[in-house]
Order: sequence, then C-alpha cells, then structure tokens
Amino acid sequence: MNKNIITVRNATKSFGEETVLQDVTVDFEQGKIHGIIGRNGSGKTMLFKCICGLIALSSGEIIVNGKKIGKDTDVPDQVGMIIESPGFLPNYSGYGNLRLLASINHRIKKEAICDAMEKVGLEPESKKHVRKYSLGMRQRLGIAQAIMENPEILIFDEPFNGLDNQGVEDMRELFLSLKEEGKTILIASHNAEDIKILCDYVYSMEAGKLMLHEKNI
Repeated sequence: MNKNIITVRNATKSFGEETVLQDVTVDFEQGKIHGIIGRNGSGKTMLFKCICGLIALSSGEIIVNGKKIGKDTDVPDQVGMIIESPGFLPNYSGYGNLRLLASINHRIKKEAICDAMEKVGLEPESKKHVRKYSLGMRQRLGIAQAIMENPEILIFDEPFNGLDNQGVEDMRELFLSLKEEGKTILIASHNAEDIKILCDYVYSMEAGKLMLHEKNI
C-alpha cells in the first residue's frame, strides 16, 4: 500500500486582505517525485515554506511523516530543502560552508559532506571562495546542502535556476537516482519541461490554488 508522507488539508495563508494559499488539499506519496508548475507569485514557494514549518498557516493543517506542523513539531524532521536562493558565507569555500552547517546538528561527518558535493559535481577540496562561484555553482552547492544529511524528503524550489544545459541534465539524473533510493521529492518550477521529464505527479498552481495537472506513472 502506498504511503502519503505529506498530507495538506485545506491549507490557507493570508497576509491582510491578500490570500496567497487558497484551501490547498493534496497528498504527496512517498518515494515519488511531485512537481508543481506555476508562475512567480502563484503560491508555490509559500506552500513549500508552510510544509517546512517556516511560515504558519492561517487555517488548515499540514502533516509530515505523521506529525502535524505547528502542533507536534515546529519544523519537520528528515527534510532537506532549497527555498529561494541558497545563502552562503562568501569568504568560505563550498566545503567550509557545508561543514559549518553540518556542525549545527552534528549528524554527519566529513565523508558525507564530500560525497554530497561530488554528487552535484563540485570538488570538496577546492579552496575557491563561494563569492567567486558562478550562479550555477551556488545552486549545486545548495542542492549538496539539501542532500548531505540523507533526508527522506527533499523540497526544491526552482532547483535549476542558474544551471547551464549540462547542469540541468546532471541534476535531473541526480534527482532520479535519489528517487531510486526511496526519497520523496517535491519540485517547484516555472519550466514545464523540467517538471514533466522528472515527475510522477504534476500539479499546476495559480492564484494560490493547486490542481492535479498530470499523472505520469
């Protein structure tokens, strides 16, 4: 029996008179890649922020791995994410940045950081400071940060931003390999091609409303 690892019920988020999420109800199945297509401002990023516990809903509920966000836990466990542009310390190397972040939770060692960087095509031993990274390299580093602690769930908001054609192809292959490992992946993009190629379920979002667009399995 398929398990829904994320359950969203009647999720609504408003700021004053502006409603950013409108009564969103959806189940995300474990071990699948779920894609959301939508223009900037459609509500994709807000939905991801609410799933990750970064912003509280105005009404409704979100349950991740059996725990209700804001009640059973503030931030869900076993979630790696890129939401908006990854932020790094400019005068540290890529490895130095990830080592500092890893030291917060004390869950992983050097080998896991190096492995994550190699998976995204970066050299862990490079001394190059992040301020000298291209936009594509920063994006790769952000993906390495998301995967380095081996979480069950990965949430990527526009993960192909700044990547050239080869970078996009490399990340597609990585995401498919992560799915083969049993990871559940949520991707938001304004590029329908990226979503259609990768995703088992495709949703469209407009004006804060989410609709199942296509099922690719």
